[in-house]
Amino acid sequence: MNQEPSTTAAAEPDRAAPPARRVVAQARFEALTMLRNGEQLLVALVLPAMVLVGLVTTSFVPLGAGRRVDIVVPGVLALCVISSGFTGVAIATGFDRRYGVLRLLGTSPLGRLGLLAGKAAAVFSVVALQYVVIGALGLALGWEPHLGGIPAMVVSTLLGTWAFVALALLLGGTVRAEGVLALANLIWVLLLALGGVVVPTDRLPDSLEPLVALLPSAALGDSLRAALLHGQVLLGEWLVMAAWGTVATVLASRLFRWSD
Repeated sequence: MNQEPSTTAAAEPDRAAPPARRVVAQARFEALTMLRNGEQLLVALVLPAMVLVGLVTTSFVPLGAGRRVDIVVPGVLALCVISSGFTGVAIATGFDRRYGVLRLLGTSPLGRLGLLAGKAAAVFSVVALQYVVIGALGLALGWEPHLGGIPAMVVSTLLGTWAFVALALLLGGTVRAEGVLALANLIWVLLLALGGVVVPTDRLPDSLEPLVALLPSAALGDSLRAALLHGQVLLGEWLVMAAWGTVATVLASRLFRWSD
């Protein structure tokens, strides 16, 4: 005797995880990938730690009045944001696009917005880890941060991360992977040397200072120094980072290519 199929058995359950859980899973994957990659770990933690120790224990780079460790640590924290938010994201995005990973994930239940949200969340988690490591190393070297400036530090970090992640997606989503690799590393070196990151903008040559002051790297470095040295808020620097973040976000949304 024929039996009609059970409605319960015929119905396929929706096995897709909720959107928030997908983003969290992707963020965890992205963060672990960044930390397990030797080159990215070198740029994210090893080199900033070396810069911190080198500048604190030597005096060949003039940093201005004040205790060197108090000046250097905020700048190295800014360098951490650039390392993870810009260099790491740009390189990973460029090669993911080249090998078709972005196109594949963009058509999965995660979706394109979920993928980008996962990348952003991964960067924030890695930056938080960097802050813990560099902050602990700074404290071991005698760093005495202005605790009243921590809220301003958080805002500066969020704005700086937004600006550099947007710039990374713009670069990684428009340039071929080999070009992204070369440009991202070159820009990292240039910003470290002349971008107002670890060396305060007012200590750079007079001919460079007006131009460098408009860069998001200088705005991030100077705002972190003002917050952690004096507990001050630099609204002008926040506006510079917000402007870079806005422009880079708009351009990336229009020019980003999900595959070569």
